Amino acid sequence: MFRTIRSVRPPVLASALLVASIALGAAFQVAAADVKSGLKIAFVPKQINNPYEVIADDGGMAAIKEMNGQGKVVGPSDAGASSQVSYINTLITQRQDAIVIAANDANAVVPYLKKAMAQGIKVVAFDSDTAPDGRQVFVNQADAESIGRGQVQLLSKLTGGEGEFAILSATPNATNQNTWIKWMQEELKKPEYAKLKLVKIAYGNDDDQKSFVETQGLLQAYPNLKAIVAPTSVGIAAAARYISTSPAKGKVTVTGLGTPNQMRSFVKNGTVKAFQLWDPGQLGYLAAYAAANLASGKITGKEGDSFDAGKLGKRTVGKNGEVILGPPTTFDASNIDKFNF
Repeated sequence: MFRTIRSVRPPVLASALLVASIALGAAFQVAAADVKSGLKIAFVPKQINNPYEVIADDGGMAAIKEMNGQGKVVGPSDAGASSQVSYINTLITQRQDAIVIAANDANAVVPYLKKAMAQGIKVVAFDSDTAPDGRQVFVNQADAESIGRGQVQLLSKLTGGEGEFAILSATPNATNQNTWIKWMQEELKKPEYAKLKLVKIAYGNDDDQKSFVETQGLLQAYPNLKAIVAPTSVGIAAAARYISTSPAKGKVTVTGLGTPNQMRSFVKNGTVKAFQLWDPGQLGYLAAYAAANLASGKITGKEGDSFDAGKLGKRTVGKNGEVILGPPTTFDASNIDKFNF
């Protein structure tokens, strides 16, 4: 399955906005001037039709357009561990300058990404990391520890700090999910969470219907369940959809990581009180700039490397080749209408 995204600039309706747009455009062009023109950069999402992934990929395509590059998005329709391999092999044959991948499995794609790097193709992992030897840079949403611990902190606030809860994850091999869950479990060891009990980690495989069915199964298996935490945009929406029309509405808390647009109706109808996320469009945007700077020889991915990332400003590579976007935002009824993604 193949998809190419083209970004179209909206019309400007006022002279003040026009001046601001020109100024911003000039600033971005200065940053983009440091990278080669015409770079071929391909994004490989976990799933081509995942709403979260689409937003992230769109951000990447917008950045590539700013840099006068050639961007495209290719990937599988399922989130299987090896489903991305054939796309990587095709991109190697096409001699892309860089591949930006959200890995479905930390290890399954590594031999093929190493083959790409051996042929001079730069590799950036984003959102979900590969093993370190499978890429030069990993663009992370936020510090993994703060995301995981933050999920438990929000859960505790929403439940009064007590009760049984379950985690509805994506796939068993998803690097980001497993890392966040590890830090959630670490946070739960603190004395203040002694009355919170994790009863199950379920997997919806980032599939809407399976996540929906898993939610139903959790409620049946654990009649005293007080909350479901889904650190995946597909899972949280499916869980909220099921609970919104069930007797559990108002009794079982749903929280996790999701986009404001997909969760807005559930916040409005009271199914979801609060959830968290970063801007996935900015995540893709930053990953594209990291890839372009690698492909232009401006950075190598070593700790201390710095590069300009358009509207996001200067960024620095940290330990293990990690570049961090920034802290997540908590969305609730008081602020959700301020966001549109």
